[in-house]
Amino acid sequence: MPHTSYQQLEKLFNRIYQLQHLTSIGHWDMATMMPAGGSSARGEALAEVSVMMNELISDNSTGDLIHSAQQAETELSDWQQANLREMKRLWLDATSISSELVKAKALAGSDCEHAWRTLRAENNWQDFQPLLENVINLTIEESQQRAEASSLSPYDALLNLYEPGQNSAAIDLIFSQLTDFLPPFIQQVVEKQASDMVIQPMGFFPVDAQRELGLTLMRHVGFNFEQGRLDVSHHPFCGGVAEDVRITTRYSDEDFGESLMGVLHETGHAKYEQGLPHDWLSQPVGAARGMGIHESQSLFQEMQIARSKPFLNFAAPIIETLLANKQMDKQCWSADNLYQLNNRVKPDFIRVNADEVTYPMHVILRYEIEKLLINQKLQVKDLPEIWDVKMQQYLGISTAGNYKDGCMQDIHWTDGSLGYFPTYTLGAMNAAQLYHAADKAILDLSQHISNGNFAALNQWQKEKIWSQGSFYSIDDLMIHATGEKLNTHYYIDHLKKRFLL
Repeated sequence: MPHTSYQQLEKLFNRIYQLQHLTSIGHWDMATMMPAGGSSARGEALAEVSVMMNELISDNSTGDLIHSAQQAETELSDWQQANLREMKRLWLDATSISSELVKAKALAGSDCEHAWRTLRAENNWQDFQPLLENVINLTIEESQQRAEASSLSPYDALLNLYEPGQNSAAIDLIFSQLTDFLPPFIQQVVEKQASDMVIQPMGFFPVDAQRELGLTLMRHVGFNFEQGRLDVSHHPFCGGVAEDVRITTRYSDEDFGESLMGVLHETGHAKYEQGLPHDWLSQPVGAARGMGIHESQSLFQEMQIARSKPFLNFAAPIIETLLANKQMDKQCWSADNLYQLNNRVKPDFIRVNADEVTYPMHVILRYEIEKLLINQKLQVKDLPEIWDVKMQQYLGISTAGNYKDGCMQDIHWTDGSLGYFPTYTLGAMNAAQLYHAADKAILDLSQHISNGNFAALNQWQKEKIWSQGSFYSIDDLMIHATGEKLNTHYYIDHLKKRFLL
């Protein structure tokens, strides 16, 4: 029988999980269904719940229970000990920031995000800037409070909210390898692809047909519709909870690829959530292990699988059946043509639509800028200028005057989620390493995928990643799944094989 203090902690964190459940659905509804006039009231409600959860965790009695449970830790199972470790981490996170700041930031973020949906479309930086300044100032204050409590740098204190145990010094080293490798590699691939004969499917692609395509492929790859759904939002995301996963996409009737790959990307997130350890869902140890691992699962699904030749051999007939019309060249729906289309490398403005090779440069740009913001070496008013400079430096294109496709394009900073962006590229590297391990472990994996059979692969992911929740640290989880910690070699090798061979 677990120690009484530990049992009380489980009850407390179960209560917090139920509040998180409602908060997640509230955020999903705000992004998908809620009428515009409800924004202010919803923001107030969500802010109050955020404060309530923070106060429940940060209460002195919670710290006393954790200390008491640690004294009797030998009475706990391995999973209970891991759960207690995660409880303490969350308690430290919660006690490092005041409730007043939690509420102020939640309200400012709600206002900024709601305005962003309209102002971005209008390319209206002038009206967006003061709203973002308020959010960034509050996030700087948060970073300083967290840094003081944790003895980390302000930026690392934020980074640890999304990637526990990671630090910017290590990320700087990893990203420096990519900034050395990628710019000349991008040019090399662009030159190689210049002579490719690619047929672009043209025409009107009805949203209903695109939606049916997304739903069909979601079913094939293993999304459980008994515990999830697909909707539309301004910015694609995966939300809800493991028992009720909500994913969203956005559609263009001129380009079906954006929605299709967006749906499959978010499905990767969703399958992770649906595969988390059922018996521990209401406890911290049952949660996903950091956003770098979460992003690895979405990029595993999208980049490693959905853009691969085996997957498109399977998917091409389904895509043609649902989207083709008699005026289109039948060859444009061949697996080979779709493969070339989905792996074209072209520096462009929008991160979420970026190809696999240029994508890390979008992330590194944001990582460098948000570090400057948090360290107060850059002011929000100067964001458009530095964005343009770095876009020209890394991708050779200018965003001068183009705010909606420049510094206004992402939703993350509107609610102060600074420290999140590096997890995207860490996730891409994790994904390449994980696929390499899965390919070694599963006989004829490529053939399984070509046949539309994802059972063995999903089982491997569930055993190695999903069912482990937060039992392991990030490094130990990668060792459990692949035999070693994150190694950039696998990612670089993957890019060379896909784009140059």
